[in-house]
Amino acid sequence: MAIETMTKMLRQARSQGYAIGAFNIVDYSSMKAAVRAAEEIAAPVIVQTSTKTVKYWGHASLINWFRELANDSPVPVAIHLDHCKDLDFIQQCLDAGWTSVMFDGSSMPYQENLALTREVLAMADAAGASVEAELGPIGGVEDDIFVKEVDAHLADPEEAIRFCEGLDLGVFAPAIGTAHGIYKGKPKIAFNRIEKIADITGLPLALHGGTGLADEVFHRCISLGCAKVNISTQIKHTFIDSFVSYHETHKEYEPLKPLAAQFEVLRQEIVEKMELFGSAGRAG
Repeated sequence: MAIETMTKMLRQARSQGYAIGAFNIVDYSSMKAAVRAAEEIAAPVIVQTSTKTVKYWGHASLINWFRELANDSPVPVAIHLDHCKDLDFIQQCLDAGWTSVMFDGSSMPYQENLALTREVLAMADAAGASVEAELGPIGGVEDDIFVKEVDAHLADPEEAIRFCEGLDLGVFAPAIGTAHGIYKGKPKIAFNRIEKIADITGLPLALHGGTGLADEVFHRCISLGCAKVNISTQIKHTFIDSFVSYHETHKEYEPLKPLAAQFEVLRQEIVEKMELFGSAGRAG
């Protein structure tokens, strides 16, 4: 078990009808909360890093934290680079030891996205890592990438199927009506597109914009082929709110106490999401 590629984890999840949570960590404590939550309920987990988080802490710090936490873990743990358009940056993460990377060419013309995705696949293959690709820009804000609602559109199933042909992707992220950030209204999920793309490509699909979706939406998306569920905004809000709430309640200036409280809230919320996605007890 311990460190594992995302491909193996997600293929098993897809075949058995559950999903694996990909949690966007922001520091060592939130990474530890994700791994400890997985160990508590024997679930596989994807530690997900944004490009700005990697730039803030540095490749070496993040991968060293990850190896410390994951090397001897009894559960499968992967480290994934979320939305990235910079091939040099992707290569740096692969060289450092990331087990998977996401090339986000969704805002590019179809042929350019496809050509660069192939380049990233070759880079990842040389490093023994897996790749996530995206087609159709997903609305909202993710890692300072802002996509207006008018510019976000649903992935065309036929185009998505052509895109995936001959690509050995670990996971595919088509735009299906979700959005990054906080939903301002009820999202309109294209369940029929999820089903068609998943059935014909045979690939595990990634569900972006997971924060704020109803439980029944998660369950239906997972049943149709979404084997990776991204949780980012909720982690960010909990990270700040739990620390501030502890301080406002206790009025103490011993930093380790609010940090411990923050860790516990994050760990519990991650456990709840893993149980919702059906990955509890799947580590074996």
